[in-house]
Amino acid sequence: MKKFLLATVALVALGATVPALAADLAARPYTKAPAYSATPIYNWTGFYIGGHIGGAFAGDRNFTGLTTTDDGRFMGGVQGGADYQFAPNWVLGVEGQYSWLGNNNNAIAFTGAGAGFVYTNNQRAIGSATARAGYTWGPALLYVKGGYAWADVRDTLTFAGAPVVFAFDRGHRDGWTVGGGLEYMFAPNWSAKVEYQYYNFGDSAFVTPAALAAFGSFHNDEHTVKAGLNYRFNLGGPVVAKY
Repeated sequence: MKKFLLATVALVALGATVPALAADLAARPYTKAPAYSATPIYNWTGFYIGGHIGGAFAGDRNFTGLTTTDDGRFMGGVQGGADYQFAPNWVLGVEGQYSWLGNNNNAIAFTGAGAGFVYTNNQRAIGSATARAGYTWGPALLYVKGGYAWADVRDTLTFAGAPVVFAFDRGHRDGWTVGGGLEYMFAPNWSAKVEYQYYNFGDSAFVTPAALAAFGSFHNDEHTVKAGLNYRFNLGGPVVAKY
């Protein structure tokens, strides 16, 4: 009987111990969840507006036997446009830009048959409507642009200081432009750029007065260098992809 009771107690104790051991064996150690890696993806798709400042430098404005070279002038203005990023490092866009120019005060005094005549060509502003294409890596965008250009020009002709009526064979307010630059997205929705842009408004020659027609044509162009700042909509800065 004593042996039977001892055996019974042993079985009961063993039955109570087995579930506890099973529970201990089933327990799993705590491990921290793996951290996500974040890779910034800069998205250039969207609209933008901004402003710029810089300098404009005209080429030689040549009549036959006469030459005048404009000094550099301050320029400042605004721009706006839209970009679309695809494939995945290429960007296409359109941009409108308008720049005010400082007065150049360039005057051409004619000689010989045109003695006494003084012509002044003052471009007060220039603008453009262009397409642009670029390649982007990270926050940087290298691009080229080109399209239509126009100028706000004030022409005057005087003889012995008095205004004179005159006419050209063609206008020099419409032309074309090409350029390129580097833009950098330095903060969410903000980018900065440096840009060179060339404007060409063609050649013009006097039709009247007849005394000036013999001097031939002069050229209208501008070389510009500017720095700009853009605010970009619908971008939110860099998009963060998590893996």
